[in-house]
Amino acid sequence: MEENEKNFVYTYSAKEQEEIKRIRQKYLRQDENKMEQLRKLDESATKKGTVVSLAVGTLSALVLGIGMCCTMVWADELFIPGVGIGIVGIAGIGASYPLYRVITKKQREKLAPKIMELTNELMK
Repeated sequence: MEENEKNFVYTYSAKEQEEIKRIRQKYLRQDENKMEQLRKLDESATKKGTVVSLAVGTLSALVLGIGMCCTMVWADELFIPGVGIGIVGIAGIGASYPLYRVITKKQREKLAPKIMELTNELMK
């Protein structure tokens, strides 16, 4: 009596599995990447406003510091100009948050059609 021997040979390679996963990721459906696109668009709506308001706020704080320096160190000659410079710095600091809100609102209006399109596709 002859028996048919069936052998199962299995070799595992972590490197091969990682390469297979990378190749597979390239061919995944686009629907899976749309959520990532939506997240990136949502983040980009606030980035520009954040950068501009931080720059304005930082520069305004430096201007305020210069004004304070003028009033305290060179009080004899630059007291009045120092007060004016300090007021300009305070105004810039106060304007940085409304500037952020305006820029962010404009960016959201600009990105709204694309975000709405992506959310409609994802909610189906």
